[in-house]
Amino acid sequence: MYNVDFDKIGSLRIHFIGIGGISMSGLAKLLLFKGAKVSGSDRAESDLTKELIKEGALINYDQSTGFVPEGTDVVVASAAIAKDNPEILTAEKRGIPVITRAELLGQVMKLYDLPVSVAGTHGKTTTTSMITQILLDSDCDPTSSIGGILPSIGGNFRIGSDKYFIMEACEYTNSFLSFFPKIAVILNIDSDHLDFFKDLNDIRKSFAAFAKLLPDDGTLIMAGNIKDPDEITGDLKCRIVTFGINDGSDISARDISYDETGCASFTVNIDGTDERFALSVPGEHNVFNACAAIAAARILGISCDKTREALRTFSGTGRRFEFKGKFKGATVIDDYAHHPTEIRATLLAAKKYPHNRIRCIFQPHTYSRTKLLLDDFADALSLADEVILADIYAARETDDLGISSLSLKEKLDNKGVSCRYFPDFSGIEKYISENCINGDLLITMGAGNVVKIGEDLLKD
Repeated sequence: MYNVDFDKIGSLRIHFIGIGGISMSGLAKLLLFKGAKVSGSDRAESDLTKELIKEGALINYDQSTGFVPEGTDVVVASAAIAKDNPEILTAEKRGIPVITRAELLGQVMKLYDLPVSVAGTHGKTTTTSMITQILLDSDCDPTSSIGGILPSIGGNFRIGSDKYFIMEACEYTNSFLSFFPKIAVILNIDSDHLDFFKDLNDIRKSFAAFAKLLPDDGTLIMAGNIKDPDEITGDLKCRIVTFGINDGSDISARDISYDETGCASFTVNIDGTDERFALSVPGEHNVFNACAAIAAARILGISCDKTREALRTFSGTGRRFEFKGKFKGATVIDDYAHHPTEIRATLLAAKKYPHNRIRCIFQPHTYSRTKLLLDDFADALSLADEVILADIYAARETDDLGISSLSLKEKLDNKGVSCRYFPDFSGIEKYISENCINGDLLITMGAGNVVKIGEDLLKD
């Protein structure tokens, strides 16, 4: 694929385009730790780039110059970088290989004894965090790459020993097909990223290809409720462990009960013995995520007692039903949910959380997802007592496809759901400030910058 000897990573000079991104910066920091010479560029200085410079990175903030240091062995470009970027053109002119972050991450995985990749349309960040927390609390010193902020590691990336590497594996653009896991988790397979995939069948083929990356002595941990599992596992020679809730899986939660904040306790039979677990994060979906983490911990040789205690104290990841504060007696929660399945799980968890009324401030994420799943969004959001819609967060897209938040409002209106739309955040903040009452549960929801609304309200 490219003539770079990653086994000698400490002797390489690696240049990152977009080095200031949260994922790219974590990988750059890891390579500096491994002894590599790291350079990069970004649009502006940030705390992340300042930290990298302190650790020895050379960073340029003018991306128009085509700056690539002499002697560079490989250039890494984030997904947001255009093919005509001056630094990419410079690298190509000089014959320097240009690879994606996922390709580099795959090569780095080979340096670890037990790389664990957590895949699935939903739940990756929480499950990766749970497994990381279990290993941390078991003094296993894991290296971890997480798609959100885990308080116990002070960020999204942790550099540990060369034994365990726990990381999220995203299916978008088939990036996880560049990885080399020894243990892989598939949490679910749902319709998403339909701006890249043709349909659900195309997504399933991608996950099947991901499962085939496992060596014969590897292990696949897969949800027991995935339909037609043989299409995913049919040709695999590795060990397969299933997990789920009340479904007869190898690791299956039963006898679920909830406390006053919606956090669950449940029983799992492990090697013939019933073990009771309790969570400090709300919702049935987190019972499901915890079962995947329990299965992974068991395969990694972690004791049940260590796993139980780590899950009991696990307090969640940033932007996953994250408590932000109190506003006029209302509780403000922020959640990253941006797919109907995630929205439904979050709102069902909210129903078990103390509240008089659930007000969901939702910012749809991408035009394509909103258009293709419009009815599903309306069904999921109808679980809230009131929905307040912001404009669609375009992210990487430029074509609005004739869709807007007003299209979603019309669907919710037709369902009889109380729904309001505001074209800007200031309008939402004014409405909430004037109408919020004691006991309301305010949830800012979406993968964009909707979190800012709650944070602004809490400043008042």
